[in-house]
Amino acid sequence: MAVAITDIRAYAHLTQADVEELSRELDAIRADIEESRGERDAHYILQAIRLQRALAAGSRLVLWASRKRLGWILGTAMLAVAKSIENMELGHNIGHGQWDWMNDPEIHSTTWEWDMAGVSSQWRYSHNYRHHMFANVVGVDDDLGFGVLRVTRDQPWNPGHLVQLLRMLVLAIGFEWGIARHGLHSERARVTTDAAKSLQTKALYRKIARQTGKDYLVFPLLSWRGWRRTMAANFTANVARNLWTYLVIFCGHFPDGAEKFTPDVLDGETKPDWYLRQMLGSANFRAGPLLAFMSGNLCYQIEHHLFPDLPSNRYAAMSTRIRALCEKYDLPYATGSLTRQYLQTVRTVLKLSVPNQFLLTTRHDAQTAVAPRQ
Repeated sequence: MAVAITDIRAYAHLTQADVEELSRELDAIRADIEESRGERDAHYILQAIRLQRALAAGSRLVLWASRKRLGWILGTAMLAVAKSIENMELGHNIGHGQWDWMNDPEIHSTTWEWDMAGVSSQWRYSHNYRHHMFANVVGVDDDLGFGVLRVTRDQPWNPGHLVQLLRMLVLAIGFEWGIARHGLHSERARVTTDAAKSLQTKALYRKIARQTGKDYLVFPLLSWRGWRRTMAANFTANVARNLWTYLVIFCGHFPDGAEKFTPDVLDGETKPDWYLRQMLGSANFRAGPLLAFMSGNLCYQIEHHLFPDLPSNRYAAMSTRIRALCEKYDLPYATGSLTRQYLQTVRTVLKLSVPNQFLLTTRHDAQTAVAPRQ
C-alpha cells in the first residue's frame, strides 16, 4: 500500500545531493542558534517561570478570597492558564533540554518535574526518544495515535475504531492520564526484569498520589469552608489544560501534510534523511505572539521537530529560514489556521474509523504511509 517518496510529485525532484545540501543548511541554522544563545534567552525562560508562578499564586488568592461566581470563574481561568503555561512552555520544553545549556540546576531536563500526573523521566524517554527519533513511523512511534486512534491506513483496523471519535474525546479530556500511561508503557518496555518494571509502576503511582493529593486534598483543605469550590476549580483547570495540550499536539501531527512513514525508512537512515522526515512529518499552525507562547511555541512544530533541544523562543525566527529553505528546495511547508488544522485532524480520525475498503481515494482521504526514497 505504501508509496515511495520519489513517487510523490511534491518530492520527486529531490536528489540525494539535494537532501545532503539541505541538511548542511539546517546544520548551519542550528550552529547559529547555539552560538547566539545567551542572556536574552535566559531572561525569556526566567520571565516565563515568574509569570506562570504569579498566575498560579494569584489564582489561588482569588479563589480563596472570593465567594462569588465571578471570582470562581476568574480564579479558575487564571489557574487553567497557569497550568497550560507550565505544561507547554515550561514542562515540555525544559524536558527537551532546551535550557540545559544554562547549567541551572532547577531549569534542567533531569530535575524539572511538571505539574501533571505523568513522571517527567518516563515521558522524556517515550517522547524525546521514541517519538522524536522515530516520528510518525508506523509501529515504532508510539505517539502515532497514542495507541487508541487510527491515523493512517497502514494501521490495522479493528471494531474499536468505529468509536474512535469518542475515544479521541475521552483522550482529550484526560490527556495527562493518557500521557502518564504512555510514558509508563514505554519505560516498562525497555526494562527486562519484573523488579525493574515494578519500580517504574511504583514511580508513576507515587507521582499520581502526589499530584492528586496536591490538587484534591491539600489545596481544598487550605480553603477550608470553600473546599468544594477549590476542588471544582482544580478539576476544571486540569481538564482545560488537558484539552488545550491535546489540541496543540494533534494539530502539529495529524492534519493534512503531516506524512506517516513505513518502518523500512529507518533502514540505513542518515542524518539528512532524518531531517527530511521531520520536515515532512510535522505541521504548523499560524499564531501570533500570545498564541505561540500559550502553545509552548509548538505552533512551530516543524521547527520543533528539526531542533527539539533548541530554545522555543527562537522558533519564530527559525521558521522564516526554514520556510525559505522549503521554497528553495520546492518542499511543502504544512501550515494553516488552528481551526483548519484541527478540523482536518478530526476528518482523518472520522474517516479511519471504518476499514480501508470503505475509503475513497481522494487527496482529502487519509493517506497511506510513505516508504523510503528510491
